[in-house]
Amino acid sequence: MVLLSTHCASGAAYSYPRAQNVTWSSTNFKTVLSWGPQPSADYSYTVEFFVAGGDRKRNLHCIRSNATMCDLSISLTELKSCYSADILSKPPLGTTSDDNEFPHTTSPLFCPYRETEIGRPTFNLTVHEDKKTVTLHVTDPLTAVFKDDHQLSIRDIFSDELQYKVSYWKQQSTGSKIQTFSSSVIEITNLDRGESYCFKIQAHIPSRSENQFGQLSETKCSHNDEEPVLKVYSPAVIAGGILFILLVVGLITTIIVIYCSQKGKALKSGTEGCPLQDV
Repeated sequence: MVLLSTHCASGAAYSYPRAQNVTWSSTNFKTVLSWGPQPSADYSYTVEFFVAGGDRKRNLHCIRSNATMCDLSISLTELKSCYSADILSKPPLGTTSDDNEFPHTTSPLFCPYRETEIGRPTFNLTVHEDKKTVTLHVTDPLTAVFKDDHQLSIRDIFSDELQYKVSYWKQQSTGSKIQTFSSSVIEITNLDRGESYCFKIQAHIPSRSENQFGQLSETKCSHNDEEPVLKVYSPAVIAGGILFILLVVGLITTIIVIYCSQKGKALKSGTEGCPLQDV
């Protein structure tokens, strides 16, 4: 998720360049503010962030810094509030100044709860004995938010608002079905026995007006032990296997025939070379 920047210029003229191209980037509440250009040795950047009408705050790692990014993940504690940030161009660390105002650029508004992107979930699948039901065990993605030294998952933060959209299809088919579930343990029923199915999952937060869907998971497929050979292997592979077997059988047969022929000749030659004995 990337937001374009807006600019707020100070009333006086300063020699320090203002920050440009200010953007927020946030996934699972791991939130980074970025901008440019890279400062020269003559100036640095300081970030001040605030909720509308609230006090200005600073992150210790983003004061008089020559970096062009600031990780505010642990600083934006009011997840349902909306934040702005000012990037101030100031003298470098260790340099004093009599100025009280400095050139700055104000970021776009950012609302973590509504705007952070939800990362891809992971899951395992279990095929039931009836071969018609598959259970998906989803691991809720962890976030950059901690509470009482415990790292919170997206389920901890969004609670009942979090759903999972599941897309699934027969392994040899292009058509897919979609279902939405509120639980992290998902049962897909009424599948065709004897078929392998593939699944992919993404988080869904329907209460959002934008960014409702998270990143797609990797695709995982079930395996049916009863599948016919023609479904598991292509005709070309099967034909190649048959040809290989025939070649091996033919080679063995040829070796046996040659061996028996040579042995027969040797026996015949040995018989003709022996004189008859008197009885």
